[in-house]
Amino acid sequence: MPIITRRQALITSLAGSGLLLTGCSKIFQADSLTESASFQRVLAAAQAWTRATQRFLLAGGEMAREYKPSDISHYFKPNGTYHPGGADYARHVDEGFVNWRLRIDGMVRHPLSLSVADLRRLPARSQITRHDCVEGWSAIGGWTGVPLALLLRAAGVRAGAKYVVFYCADNLDGEAAKGGEQSPGQYYESVGLVDAMHPQTLIAYDMNGKPLDVPHGAPLRLRVERQLGYKMAKYVQHIQIVGDFHAIAGGHGGYWEDRGYDWYAGV
Repeated sequence: MPIITRRQALITSLAGSGLLLTGCSKIFQADSLTESASFQRVLAAAQAWTRATQRFLLAGGEMAREYKPSDISHYFKPNGTYHPGGADYARHVDEGFVNWRLRIDGMVRHPLSLSVADLRRLPARSQITRHDCVEGWSAIGGWTGVPLALLLRAAGVRAGAKYVVFYCADNLDGEAAKGGEQSPGQYYESVGLVDAMHPQTLIAYDMNGKPLDVPHGAPLRLRVERQLGYKMAKYVQHIQIVGDFHAIAGGHGGYWEDRGYDWYAGV
């Protein structure tokens, strides 16, 4: 009788919950486990995360509607920033984002630093959902990425944490078409821990089966499917776990919230 290893059991568990494990044949070879400590920590957290996801679904947790591939919109408006600009971002584009790092810190026990390649080798989820913009338009797109809950479990969120803040590469520079001539500032956004831990909340790297392009947020963007589009931060570089966001930027929890939008943008 074949012996089922812990790693094989993890693959089976992930498959049973409808999740993808990208590059699993490479990841689960013992002689290839030479990744960063952050990568190994997230991988080790995958089993607990999968169990939590299964409990959420079995308990009848509310999910955003998911669509068929044939429903994907022929055109998905990028909106907001189409290109962050600046020498640093231009260099990342030229390098194919190989040196882009996602930092996760703040109220966590184990700060993480992960490359895009690291994220692509972690357990992933694919979903086809509708994006609703506060401007009144909608579009359906397919997204693949790492569930944020998995990353937060690996980081070990500390007691008292309430919010997850996303810092992005795009500075709107006061352009009228990007937020108003009186409204320059680095883009940031935040969500509560409940929404951050939702199974459909992703740090996405693919759109419609291809790597994100620059207008849609390359290399990483947030998908928080039960809220409006301005919550879907693009060009995400840094995630910070906090107990309060009133001391961050304008103090209302996001770039647009600092300019009068509602913080909780549920749909």
